[in-house]
Amino acid sequence: MGLPLFRRRIRGSSRHQHLSYAVTEGDEVEDMFILLNEVRQQIPSITAVSSGAIASDYQRLRVESVCSRLGLVSLAYLWKQDQTFLLEEMIRRGILAITIKVAAMGLNPAKHLGQELADLQPHLLQMKELYGINVCGEGGEYETLTLDCPLFRNARIMLDKFQVILHSADSIAPVGILHPLVFHLQHKKVDSSISSCSNSCSEKMSYMCEVQGDSVPNYMVKCQSMDLASDMYTAKKVNLCISATRRDMFSIGCWIQNPSTTPEDLKEDLIAILRRIESKLSEDGFDWVNVLYIHLYISNMKEFALANEVYVRFITEKKCYLGVPSRSTIELPLLQVGVGNAYVEVLVANDQSKRVLHVQSISCWAPSCIGPYSQATLHREVLYMAGQLGLDPPTMMLCSGGPADEVEQALLNSEAVANYFNSSIASAILFVIYCSASLTSSQRTEVQHKMEYLIGQRVSGLQHKSRISDPIFLYILATDLPKGALVEVKPVLHVPGNGYEIETDIAQPPRQEIANRWRFEYSEWHDSCCQIHTIGTKICSAVVSVTNDVAAKICSMSEQKLGNFWYDNTEKHMKEIAMFSVFLLDKILLENVFLWGDLKNLRFYYSANIPIAAEVLADIFSEVFTEFAEVNKCIDISKEPIFNLVPVTGSGRSASMDNIISCELFALKQ
Repeated sequence: MGLPLFRRRIRGSSRHQHLSYAVTEGDEVEDMFILLNEVRQQIPSITAVSSGAIASDYQRLRVESVCSRLGLVSLAYLWKQDQTFLLEEMIRRGILAITIKVAAMGLNPAKHLGQELADLQPHLLQMKELYGINVCGEGGEYETLTLDCPLFRNARIMLDKFQVILHSADSIAPVGILHPLVFHLQHKKVDSSISSCSNSCSEKMSYMCEVQGDSVPNYMVKCQSMDLASDMYTAKKVNLCISATRRDMFSIGCWIQNPSTTPEDLKEDLIAILRRIESKLSEDGFDWVNVLYIHLYISNMKEFALANEVYVRFITEKKCYLGVPSRSTIELPLLQVGVGNAYVEVLVANDQSKRVLHVQSISCWAPSCIGPYSQATLHREVLYMAGQLGLDPPTMMLCSGGPADEVEQALLNSEAVANYFNSSIASAILFVIYCSASLTSSQRTEVQHKMEYLIGQRVSGLQHKSRISDPIFLYILATDLPKGALVEVKPVLHVPGNGYEIETDIAQPPRQEIANRWRFEYSEWHDSCCQIHTIGTKICSAVVSVTNDVAAKICSMSEQKLGNFWYDNTEKHMKEIAMFSVFLLDKILLENVFLWGDLKNLRFYYSANIPIAAEVLADIFSEVFTEFAEVNKCIDISKEPIFNLVPVTGSGRSASMDNIISCELFALKQ
């Protein structure tokens, strides 16, 4: 027996009309759920559902919702394809379809109803140029009925009689419907060479299954349960840092202070961390729906699946009803510095104006995000994009050819996501490029050259008068990346407009001159430590790099080998480096007319090879910020640190990644 044809008469209506779908009794989406659930019960080997969504988020999200609930993969290989190309391909491949509804400027019911797409194609292309219509009807411009196609092996539909109904006589965009009344099948002459195969196929497909049922079944695919209530998770010492004293937008960093932890404790550590963050959000009147972005650092990429299993227990589509946060996940040497098996940073906004792109369908457009993390989140004028791997979208496999090819594919994927927001990676503020520690020195250099060349091409080709500076490049050496990737690219883009306005003439409080401030005097070589990108007086992004050579100058020492440098007064030297870093960050803010209160994120990447515990380093930076606040009176220090300390294998403005400290600052005006 072959595969049956399953079908169900739609009984519901469009009751839940928001873009993102939530399970709603009586909605037509539940008819699709009941139908596909029956298919899955009858044929357990089925793992995916293919749909023809091209541009409609409304349709795609509903198919993805049903697939997610049933544990199926959504396939949407037409998604975001060029519609002019698709229309031509449908006609070229023998799809004979007629219009049965028209509802757009330039389409006349009396003239265009019942026309074949092949005949209507020139007019549709003309209407696209004149009025911007979707030539495949994705905006509801028209609906079609397929009378013949290559799948119809034995016969085609012949329409004998129909009725034209004028639904709306609007003078600009009248709406008309063609209602078929009588039709018959016209049998085809079948090639004898394939007739036996056709007959066999016909026999196998000769029965249908009518799916009944009036309510949504209780059957749902459920993940294995996980106990989150054990006291072992609350017994761990969990540290917090919060990046901003103003609570309009800020980041929270959280990690375990437990140097003796083992790799097997990832589950416990991550549960404790996410629970603490959830508690902190609640204390301040927030929830996961306020989270824009999540950095998930883990100690062992082999435990990625386990980390995801914990993650989905806290961050769910139900809690994040405006869209799940975007995310980047990498492996870092956390155990080496004694901060447990997991480290999580979340970026939080006090409003709910974010716009989230979460495509779970596999397509030719960009890699899918199957699970509670999205491709990108737009908030105000900043697009925070998930870490992009060099994945081939339709296969979801890493491209072959090495790290440079992975970079190129990752940037193509990033561009596809940016285009969705009518933007481009040429408008990037910052690129963070995570490189696997398995790369050789020459391969890292190859990655840098590829990045600079490809982005340089796009930037030079962008006629953008408001562009002030090139994007910042920050390279991070990670111990491992998801899927065994060699490179992961994380772009942060500026998307002008988006309904966000700020006051640009904010009065600045009196500030001291930079020179002679806090035992440092400005020198021209300081500028070589800084990368700065500003968008007017709205956005300030900066990276301060402290190399071994810079550290030697700061500490008034002649050049020495790294080993001698660090094992002689390590804590003293780190405090001087921390003071210098804060001095330069303050200089950057002051010169670009920003306040410390505008700070949204401050992250210090430090080499895990520095012979100092993370807890001690955190105390040093906290002490430096406290002293700085007392001297300059321009920053409020709360009980939690305003910075995140992230241990890495290496970091820097180039692929050599030889910085001792890399400071990443992001400030945004209210």
